[in-house]
Amino acid sequence: MRYLHTMVRVRNLDESLDFYCNKLGMHEINRMESEQGRFTLVYLAAPLDADQARQHEAPLLELTYNWDAEDYTGGRNFGHIAFEVDDIYATCQKLMEGGVLINRPPRDGHMAFIRSPDQISIEFLQKGSPLKPSEPWVSMSNTGVW
Repeated sequence: MRYLHTMVRVRNLDESLDFYCNKLGMHEINRMESEQGRFTLVYLAAPLDADQARQHEAPLLELTYNWDAEDYTGGRNFGHIAFEVDDIYATCQKLMEGGVLINRPPRDGHMAFIRSPDQISIEFLQKGSPLKPSEPWVSMSNTGVW
């Protein structure tokens, strides 16, 4: 497993970039905009992590700016912690066998979510290309929130 990023939702992207980049000294590594999803993702790295982040896409802070206004209550502005795994199916199987609920199963062979005992969302992303979709994952429904 490899640490990838932590995601936080922001209400004002310019204000947040001023804070994280101009005041904290972080560097913008990548940016992605989705017209269909109506959001912008900006990936930042601490100064001493910037070269590694450019090369390995980690460790990063992901700022998620949703274009439609939303009040973030109950910690919704903190999104999730993400880890890259060698085999998302084996990882989820091991977790299930250990009694961990898979909130968002890896139906696509690429992404899954669980929650910590403190209800922090944890995302697992398949290293490299997604695995071929397979059972029982394809048929599993989401459970709870993630």
